[in-house]
Parts: sequence; structure tokens; C-alpha cells
Amino acid sequence: MTAGVGTATTGLRPPHEVLTPADLGGARSTRHSFARALVRHAAAEGWSVSLGRADLDEDGRGVVVFDVLAGEHRWSFVAFSKTIDDSAREDRVVAASWDVTAALVEGEVDDAYVASLRPEVTRQEEGRADERTLIWTRANRSGRFFDYVVDRLADGRQPEPDAFGLSPYLLRSTAFYSNGKFGIADFERFDEGHPFATPYRAHMLAAWLLRELGYVLAESCAAARSKKAVRLDGDWRRYLGLGNATGLGMVPYVVNHPEVLDAWVRLRELPLAAAISRVVDPSDPDVAHLRELLRRAIRFLGEQRDTEPTPYASGTELAARLLPLTDLLDEFAERGTMSGAPEAQPWRHLHDRAAASGSEVRGLVASVLTELTGDLDDLVEAGLRCREVRVVRPRMSSGQLRQVIDTAYDWLAGIDFADPGQTERFWYSSANNEEPRRAVAGVDPGETVQHAVDVARAVHSLREDLERVDAQTSVGEFLLGHPRHRAAVARVQSINELDYAELHMNLLAGDFLPLHVQRFQLAVYGMDNFNPQSTDWLRVTLFSGAPRIADLDHGTADDDWCFVPRPAAVDERTHA
Repeated sequence: MTAGVGTATTGLRPPHEVLTPADLGGARSTRHSFARALVRHAAAEGWSVSLGRADLDEDGRGVVVFDVLAGEHRWSFVAFSKTIDDSAREDRVVAASWDVTAALVEGEVDDAYVASLRPEVTRQEEGRADERTLIWTRANRSGRFFDYVVDRLADGRQPEPDAFGLSPYLLRSTAFYSNGKFGIADFERFDEGHPFATPYRAHMLAAWLLRELGYVLAESCAAARSKKAVRLDGDWRRYLGLGNATGLGMVPYVVNHPEVLDAWVRLRELPLAAAISRVVDPSDPDVAHLRELLRRAIRFLGEQRDTEPTPYASGTELAARLLPLTDLLDEFAERGTMSGAPEAQPWRHLHDRAAASGSEVRGLVASVLTELTGDLDDLVEAGLRCREVRVVRPRMSSGQLRQVIDTAYDWLAGIDFADPGQTERFWYSSANNEEPRRAVAGVDPGETVQHAVDVARAVHSLREDLERVDAQTSVGEFLLGHPRHRAAVARVQSINELDYAELHMNLLAGDFLPLHVQRFQLAVYGMDNFNPQSTDWLRVTLFSGAPRIADLDHGTADDDWCFVPRPAAVDERTHA
């Protein structure tokens, strides 16, 4: 992070608390998540997003173009829509066809340029991008919800609130490609100050417009079916999000990019530390705001009912665990005290009480408390740009390197690599589907081409060999005799000063649960409504409750859309 952010807060939670499976698995999106930051930035900077073209037939097949104007910058989001059989809808990389394929490109587009995009964008992995292209993406219609919503609108009615599960969406995204892949423009072209110099902002814009496209397609299909068709209105106008199904492919990313992991963790931990350390007066407007947010979260969770998103708690259970915390807030607001809280720091006590109720409750309360740190938005976001370097410092002594490992990797002491269960798995990419997979070591083929995600084992092995040489031996000399440790040495030395750069877990262990790491990553993006489908993948939504593009022009693109409740039932009537 920048020096400004580093000095803005004190009392960061230690790595041994933050980087554990349980704590990561309790993560929720915050005001500093990428999706929230995009919409907030677009509203503050006066961006204008409009539907420039919608050439669609009665089934929503055709071309849609959104025009984006951000000061001196102009982009176009060009989407090609068709319909495919349900059997062809796959979330995996090996899919050959999608309901929607799209590209975010620089500048305005004319018919000739759109025509040139079609044969490339619609093929995705088989296509080739040009120098104007920033993002390629694709999505499928929800097999559960898209036609249902179209039918309701065509009949002049709004959806029924109970029709949707934990992840309400019309389109489900399956990939966002960028930064050189397939010839897509390299993000290094963006200088500091460019809107897309902030990591993931271009991706979030593409995702936001995909979500908007879902509304356009559903309402267009409904209008083509019936003269009495209506558009989504009231709370439904913003409720539905963009779906996403995420698997194992995400996990190796944060292992291979420890500087990014450190930045993402600080994105959450710095504002939380600022919030819980602040002196608070009962008359502060933040008190009323926090009470409202906590009650909103309880309602949001209660609406999820007893659906068990194993291994996580149901919404009903989480709501029940949050409820006692509202008593503490009420006490503070009404009496100026909070039982057991240190003087003038009630938010620290609230957070500690939440942590005592479990990592998921702690994550929820941390998300709510972070809503109070809008003054840190710019400072926190400034720390997302990372410099990733792997170099060996050969003059360091072996004794110094041992000390670094003993300090930064002290969590390795809790792993017994003599236990076969700690090396039960390996990770590889299947030649058939090109996606990361886990397999059983010594049983399944592929160990010779496995992914280097075994950081815990590699550093442990490095430490054992360091113990066998004189402490004054230089690292350079050590590597002459032990060249297999070069990558581990470079990693340990390069990220030595980063507190949050390593997951405190062993990805080779038989009991390693990828869902916890995935959930943390998705929360950083801004996703919610976590709905695990197995130990390795889960469904989520992005931008559920977020402002629509028209809200930018209307001045209604508010930043208060966490824990958005399900719309209430509406009268069965035809809307004008």
C-alpha cells in the first residue's frame, strides 16, 4: 500500500488470524470491493452509459451496443446474443457456444467494426482480438430464471419474490479475458490517472454491462411476446445481479501472485482497522447508520431461510447469531455505553463479540463496519497496483534466510509433512478441459506436469536443507548445491516484507477446502449470495441491487446497496 494508507490506520489483525481457512471463508464484500468501487467512481466522475444499439429479434438474438463516456475516454461494449440448447450451456473453458459473447473496446463503433468483431468475439478462445479490445467475455442465460422472468413480464406482471434462490440473476458470466490474451490490449498502456489503471476496473465495467444486458434481453423478449408486456419496475428494477459459477481455477492465482494477495487482504484489513479504532460518540450519525445496516443484514440473511450452503451456515442461523449484536448497538445509542466495551471504542468490542460467534458473523460485522470508512476510499484503492518481482539475493546468509522463514512462515510448524494426508493431492490442468483440477498423488496420472502450488511443502523442504549448512554460508553458495530451491528462495526473499502474501494452508492436504479461498477472492470482487455446489465450486451473484446505467444520468447511482433485500410482492396488475 502507499505510505498514506499505511499511516492511516493502526492495529491491523495479524496474519495468523487473517490468512486461515476459517477467516477467509467468512469473507463478505465491502464498500472497497471492486464492483462497489467501479459504480462509485463512475458516479463521482460523471460517467455516462447509454444503450446505443439494440437490434434484437423476438427471441433476443442480435446485437446490442452500450456506449460509455468517461471524460475524455470513450468505450463501447459490443454484445452478440443468440440462443443455444440447455445441453450446450456450460460454465467450463471447454464450452464451444454461449448465449452471449461480448467485447469492451476503445472508442466508438460503426457497423463495419461490429461486423469485424463478430467472427472473432463469438469464437472466444478460437478468435483473435485487435489492438482496440480491452475485455472479452461471455455469458449464458439462466436456465432457471431467464424464461420465468420473460413470461411474467409478458403477462404484465412482476416476478414473484419466492421464485429465486440464493443467487438471483438473468445471465451467468463464464469468463473475462484481458491483458494480452488472444491479442487483447496490454493494460500496461494505461498511465496513472487513467480510469483503467486501477486493477479490475475494466473487468467490472464489462460485468456491470453484462448484467444490464440481461435486463435488456429479458424485457425485449417479453415485449415481443405480448402487447401487455411490462418492464421490471420498483425494487425489481435493480434486484437481479449477474450470475457467476467459480471453480478451482481461481485458487492458483493468489498462490502465484502473493503481492496481489497482500494488496487484496489490505484492501479489507486497513479500513476495518480504521473503523474499530475510532473514538465514537453516541450522537454520531454513524451509530444510526450502523444500526440500520445491521438490521438490513439480518433481514437479508433471514430471507435466505434454512437453505444450507454447506460448509457455511444458513441465512437463518447467521441472522440469529447477529441479532444479539443489535442489543449492544441499541444500548450504546440509548445509554452511551456498551457492556464490556473499552471506553469510546465500541466498534472494536462489537467486532470482537462478532468474532466470538464465528468467522462468518465476524465477516458480516466487518463488512458493516467498513461501510463507515468512506473517507479512506481513495487511499485504500491506491494500494491495488502491485510490483511483482522474483529475484534471488545471493549475498544473504543462510542463517538470515532461516530466520526469515522462521518468522514469516511460523505457521508451517502446524503441518506434519510426514503425515501422508498432507501430500495426498496434487494440482494439474487437464489436457481435455484446460482447467485446474485436483488429483490423488500416486494414483492419478499427471504428477509430472503438476502446478507449483505447493508453497508450504517447498518452503518446509527449503528450511530443512538450510538447517544442514553453516549459518554463514551465502544463499548463492547454498543454491549451487541445492538448485531445486531457487524458486522457493526467490519467493521467500521477494515477499519478506509483506504481511499478507501467503495463504496459511497446505493446498496438497487431503482436507484442504478450496471454497474458503474462492469465497475470499469473490468477496474482493464484490460478489455475494454464496451458494456452494461441491467442495470445489460455488454459485454467486455480482451487482445484485446495484444501480442501473440510467441511474448515472438520473443522479440516483447511490453507493448504499449492500445486503439488498428481496423485493416485496406487488399487486398483480398491468403497468403502463
